[in-house]
Amino acid sequence: MTAPTRETLTINMGPQHPSTHGVLRLVLDLEGETVRACTPVMGYLHTGIEKEMETRTYYQNVTLVDRIEYVASYLEEMAFYLSVERLLGVEPPPRARTIRILMCELNRIASHLVYLGAAANDLNISSVFMYCFADREKFLDLSEMVSGQRMMPGYFRAGGVASDLPGEFVPAARAFLEVMARRVDEYERLLSDNLIWRERTEGISVLSREDAIALCATGPVLRGSGVAHDVRKVLPYGGYDEFEFDVPVRAGGDAYGRYLVRLEEMRQSRRIAAQALERLPDGPVLIADRKVALPPRAELARSMEAVIHQFKLVSEGIHPPAGDSYVATESARGEKGYYVVSDGSNRPVRVHVRAPSFYNLQTLPAMVIGHPLADVVVAIASIDIILGDVDR
Repeated sequence: MTAPTRETLTINMGPQHPSTHGVLRLVLDLEGETVRACTPVMGYLHTGIEKEMETRTYYQNVTLVDRIEYVASYLEEMAFYLSVERLLGVEPPPRARTIRILMCELNRIASHLVYLGAAANDLNISSVFMYCFADREKFLDLSEMVSGQRMMPGYFRAGGVASDLPGEFVPAARAFLEVMARRVDEYERLLSDNLIWRERTEGISVLSREDAIALCATGPVLRGSGVAHDVRKVLPYGGYDEFEFDVPVRAGGDAYGRYLVRLEEMRQSRRIAAQALERLPDGPVLIADRKVALPPRAELARSMEAVIHQFKLVSEGIHPPAGDSYVATESARGEKGYYVVSDGSNRPVRVHVRAPSFYNLQTLPAMVIGHPLADVVVAIASIDIILGDVDR
C-alpha cells in the first residue's frame, strides 16, 4: 500500500484582506490548515516619499513625513527634525523640548489604542474596537487644539514647534490622562480575563529572543520577546533622560506578551506626559535664529528685517551645512531613524527612513510557519504594522 501523498496549496492572503491591516499581500503555502511557507509581498502602497523629499525644502518635507507612520505623526516629526537639527547644530528651547515629548507620548497612547482596537476586532471582540477609537478621539481633539489638524499635524519645526500651547490645552490634556488611567485598567479587565482572547493569543505567534534579535525587530515586538531595548533609555534624545519611566518587557514572545507590553507602555507614556505637564517651563517655543526659524507674527508688522527673513524661509527654506546625520528615536512600533544628507542647499540630497514596521514585518514567517492558518491573523495584529511605514 502506497503512502498518501501530501499536497501543498499556495494561496494569496490580501492585498485587500481586512486582517492584513492595509494593502499587504501574503503568499502562503498550506498543507491542510498548516502554514509551510509565508512570503510577505509589499509595494502596493509605495509612495516614493524618500525620493520626493529630495525635491522639496526641509520645511515642505514635514508634509511627507507625517504620512509615513500616519497614526503616530508626532513621533515621525520628532525623528526627522532631530536629524535636521543635528545638521544645523541647533537645539530647541526647554519649553519646546517638553512640548515635543508631551505630544509624542500622548500620540504613543493613541497609536497603541489603534493596535488594541484592531487586534481585538480581528478576533471578533468588536466592543473593544469601539471603546479604543472613542478614547483615541480625545487625543485627536488635543491634536486639533494645538496644531489645527487631527492627523498629519505638521506641528514640529527645526528649532522647536510651530506655536505655543493654547490656554485650554493643559487642562484638557490632564483630563485625558486621568481618563486613560482608568481606561487602560478597563481594557486589561476586558481582555486579560476574556477566555477567547487568552486562548487565541497565549502561546500563539511566538517569536524567540534569538529570532527577534536576528531579524532586527525593535519596539514592543522585541520587548515582548524579553529584550529590554528602548531607544529613549539606551540612546536618550530630545530630553527623555530628564524623565522617569520604566521599559516594559515580557519573556514569552507570544501575541499575549506583546499585548501586555503595549498596555504597560500606555501607562508609562501617561506617566511621562504627566511629568511633562507638571514641569512645563516658561519661555519661547522656537529658537531666535531667524535664518532657521520663522519670526513671530507680531514682528512682521514693525520690522522689515523680519519680513525679509519670513520671505526667505518660506520661499527658499533653510540651508544646513554639508554633511550627514542620523538620529534614532523610539516610535510606537520601534526604532524610527532618519538619515539625512545635505550638500549645503535648501533641499536634502538623500533621506532614508529606518522604518520599524518594515523590519518587524520580517518576523512574520518565524511566527506562523508550522502553525494553523487562523494564527496568521493574530500574528499580523500583534506586530502592529503600518503599511505607510513599510512601503514609503
